[in-house]
Amino acid sequence: MLTICKTTEQGLEKIETIANGAWVNVVDPTPDEMEKLANWGMDMDYINYSLDQDEMPRMERDEEYTFILLRIPIHQPDSDIPYNTVPLGIMILGNRIITVCRYDSDIIKVLANGKYRLLKTGKRYRLALYIFLETAARYLNLLRDINRATELVEDRLQKSTQNRELLELLKYQKSLTYFATALRSNEVMMERVQKTQLFNYYEEDQDLLEDVLTENQQAIQMTSINTEILSSMMDAFASIISNNLNVVMKALAALTIILNMPAIVAAFYGMNVALPGEGHPLAFLTVIGISLGLTSVATYVFYKRNWF
Repeated sequence: MLTICKTTEQGLEKIETIANGAWVNVVDPTPDEMEKLANWGMDMDYINYSLDQDEMPRMERDEEYTFILLRIPIHQPDSDIPYNTVPLGIMILGNRIITVCRYDSDIIKVLANGKYRLLKTGKRYRLALYIFLETAARYLNLLRDINRATELVEDRLQKSTQNRELLELLKYQKSLTYFATALRSNEVMMERVQKTQLFNYYEEDQDLLEDVLTENQQAIQMTSINTEILSSMMDAFASIISNNLNVVMKALAALTIILNMPAIVAAFYGMNVALPGEGHPLAFLTVIGISLGLTSVATYVFYKRNWF
């Protein structure tokens, strides 16, 4: 899907053809759309870099263009890894800016919906900075979502005797690992951008880049803290699950012993030999009473030992 936007007096509007000061956003491009991008001056290698799931953040600059690749977070609830990262390519080419990604990201949607009042497609470098800023903000939002999700799993784990909850926590731990790797790579790329003084033409851009680095560093720290907490939590709850299973086994063992008490007494008095009191008219009631007595004693002992 290829969309062309441009800032006008009425705000950010979609246009049909490429124009000076336009922003071209491409999501999972078709071969025809990739050919269009190539005709507009974007090298096919950079298009492929932006679509490669394993590509790492970097910046390449030439007299005619500036290419920046960063990894952005995405949320896929039905995936084995619910929170992951994907590459987003930003090509500043002449008086145009082109963004290419394999997935439809909420970051681009937020920018296109006019979240930032000062966003203008003609100011290409500032638009790139807003993408950086919204990426860092998106990481922070998804990290909060992971926190809430792990708290819900934690509540279920306290009574669990199965591995389902631990496996769910493992998914979030994988997500945090991907987040940490992407955020550190983004930070290296942004620090390189800062050193090249690419965004030093305007003071507002310099301040915005500082904000981006601060937000990204906050996301890195939050990811690191969450990873340590989640790792400790998984170790603790592995022990809790084992302990819960032991409690269940103790209860089952106690019930087995209690239920076997009447069977033991009945087995003695069911033997085909002479037994004490077998001719007494209350022999049957006596056997029942002994069975109930032994059962009551066993139940009391196990209750006092907290086996129930």
